[in-house]
Amino acid sequence: MVKVLAISKWHVHAEEYAGFANSQADATVTCVWDEDAARGAAWAAELDADFEPDLAKALARADVDAVIVDGPTMDHRRVMVAAAQAGKHIFTEKTLATTMADARAIGDAIAQAGVKFCISYPHLMNPQYRLCKQLIDSGELGRIHYMRFRNAHNGALAGWLPAHWYNMAEAGGGAMMDLGCHPMYVAPYLLGRPARVASIFNTTIAPAGDDNAVSVIEFENKAIAVLETSFVSPFDAGCFELLGTEGAVIVQNGEIKIRTKNNNEAWRTPETLPEKGTYPLRMWLDAIINNTPIEYDIEMAYALTEMLENAYKSDATQEIVQIKR
Repeated sequence: MVKVLAISKWHVHAEEYAGFANSQADATVTCVWDEDAARGAAWAAELDADFEPDLAKALARADVDAVIVDGPTMDHRRVMVAAAQAGKHIFTEKTLATTMADARAIGDAIAQAGVKFCISYPHLMNPQYRLCKQLIDSGELGRIHYMRFRNAHNGALAGWLPAHWYNMAEAGGGAMMDLGCHPMYVAPYLLGRPARVASIFNTTIAPAGDDNAVSVIEFENKAIAVLETSFVSPFDAGCFELLGTEGAVIVQNGEIKIRTKNNNEAWRTPETLPEKGTYPLRMWLDAIINNTPIEYDIEMAYALTEMLENAYKSDATQEIVQIKR
């Protein structure tokens, strides 16, 4: 039985992860810590778990093997380094950190402790992106030269995001730092290492932070990705395009179409799709219990932080940013 400390209910997905852990036969949330003591105590009562207001004491508990981190992004380095040093396995909501310096500090602590680490990249479970990866690796699409991925909702427009989502001292960024993470981690999964980035982020109605954002990234293989996100889009088709010299994949409103030269260049719906990937938190639990591989590891976490740090730098400077190695 993996005994879990839930670190903070700050993130909107915190309840999902704690609920999933408690739904598994081999995991349970035994304790809650939260930077907001009142919120944490109330959540602990809901989970029928203990509340410990002191993080060091929570991490020292004998009935804590692992942590699920859903605290403010800007607090990730502090809590994850402390968890690793306490010998606790770590599952975290994206993003790992807002800078590579913080990300490396977390990664170094994890490596030194030898604990299991997994970051939540749920879109990589999706059969459509796993299909794209297969088609790229097989060469069926030829040389990939363009990708577009839009991921948006109306959270700021409709007012359903929590107020602390706009506290930049906690969140570290706006729509691109949150919802835009999904295009930002799918792009390197499919296209490899980024080389340079140009961004335009703006704030239309949110109290603070970008709520309407676009980054254009050139990868080392010369593919260009246009990654879009927004908190002010009530009508959004979730558009995705992947274009190569020999074929293409498009997805709109969940409908997948493929077109390749070896199929007489006609658009078709694939008859079968790859199996859906393992839910990230389940992958993490399996690794703790059975020492199985974790797909969404620290290197993939670094890749997202690298993309985001440079995307925000580009917007701040209004320059094309070369991504340093």
